[in-house]
Amino acid sequence: MMPAARDSLLDAAYTSLARRPWSAVRMVDVAAVAGVSRQTLYNEFGSKEGLARALVRREADAYLAGVERALVSHGEPRERLAAIAEWTASAARGNPLVRAVLTGCWSERLPSPTLSAVPSSSAVPAQRRADGPLPSPGDFVQVVRDRAVASITAVGATKSETVELARACELVVRLGLSCVLAPAGEGGTAGLVRDALATVRVVS
Repeated sequence: MMPAARDSLLDAAYTSLARRPWSAVRMVDVAAVAGVSRQTLYNEFGSKEGLARALVRREADAYLAGVERALVSHGEPRERLAAIAEWTASAARGNPLVRAVLTGCWSERLPSPTLSAVPSSSAVPAQRRADGPLPSPGDFVQVVRDRAVASITAVGATKSETVELARACELVVRLGLSCVLAPAGEGGTAGLVRDALATVRVVS
């Protein structure tokens, strides 16, 4: 199956999840929304659990793609980091699965696949990846921090400067996550980050 067709099945699953709790979502319903047979759905994902893992993996990947966009959306490092935090808060507000994977808080309405890898006999490469380990909130902090450091580190930066930058980047990611649970006040998430970075020498 082409990636676009797989995405359309995941879109159907996401639509079904928006209408009812995951426990009440049936594979036959997802297939009907997508306009395919139930067997096609099973061929692609293997099971409802496989579908859940694939859906969570896709939303996690979409969040990280947004991080990459934030890192290239501005020239100044401080503005890039503010954009990351703003994206983190807005993505989690708009998508319950992103909120769950970033915070580890899974409501009863959502699927809650185990984060560890599960045995996979799928012939579909994308499904084998989905059946692998899923990122934890701590994994996201590290991945986003490391991507930010790689994007912002100046040529010729010393080891101590790189370490200090990594701390600043991790602070920003954690600030963004805190704004998911407790929205920022006046100035918003980006303003909070700018204030926090005002005294950080390596981020200008």
